[in-house]
Amino acid sequence: MTLWIPITVAAALFQTLRFMLQRQLSLGTLSAAGATLARFLYSSPLVAVLIVIYMGATAQAWPDFGWRFWVFGAIGGLAQIMATVATVKLFQARNFAVGITFKKTEVMQAVLVGWVVLGDAVSLAGFAAIGLGLVGVLLLSAPPEMVRWGWREMANRSTGLGLMSGLFFAISGVSYRGASLSLDLADPLARAGLTLAAVTAMQTVAMILWLRWREPGQVAAVWSARRVAVWVGLMSMAGSFCWFTAFTLQNAAYVNAVGQVELVISALVSVLIFREAISAREWLGMAILLLSILLLIVVI
Repeated sequence: MTLWIPITVAAALFQTLRFMLQRQLSLGTLSAAGATLARFLYSSPLVAVLIVIYMGATAQAWPDFGWRFWVFGAIGGLAQIMATVATVKLFQARNFAVGITFKKTEVMQAVLVGWVVLGDAVSLAGFAAIGLGLVGVLLLSAPPEMVRWGWREMANRSTGLGLMSGLFFAISGVSYRGASLSLDLADPLARAGLTLAAVTAMQTVAMILWLRWREPGQVAAVWSARRVAVWVGLMSMAGSFCWFTAFTLQNAAYVNAVGQVELVISALVSVLIFREAISAREWLGMAILLLSILLLIVVI
């Protein structure tokens, strides 16, 4: 077995654990925004220290951080904040597995964003895979207790949060790639690490200022919950490191394909740990969406 496969599985596991902890924090003392801050507050200092050590150990010169880096980084950071808040709010409305599955629409939406914004080519097979994915989204969009099947019932808050989460995660991924590629460095790990360090620092400052303004007391609550919240930051950092490492070892399409194991892990977590019921329609929707994502990864 090649090394990138277990690293990708580890990345999916760390990401699931992080969302588990954020979900628990949001159902307790923290708001969705507070649980989002926990991800950045407890990871950004460690990321900064590690990248400084790495740059020194590899004797690399620090690059110039031009305006493109900061613009792409700021856009990606803001999009990731909004995506994370939407995902945590979705966990409060639907079960854990459905929330993670909605988040995975980022793969489809990233292709559409690239097509609309960057003019990236998309084949007919790609559009067909996206169309199949929309069937899965429709099956997931209706709440489990829904009796009547109609557009009005499917156009609900959970669907909006789920699709918004996927869209903003897609935008953040494209933006982070733009920021990373703007750095004049040959080492992809250095580019990724510097981008991650800069973005998480900006996100931490932005979230603290926002919460001090809009949700007084949440910053203190995040600090009070540090015994759990610190693990959110550590899981986030470990997951990001594994994703970046896997992408340097193997084609992104293969990494994303193996990364869909997160859906399986989230379903197990939802049933075995959170004791949540998953309806037959939700299982079918998750399966169809997973199939569409795998087909899309194959044809892009």
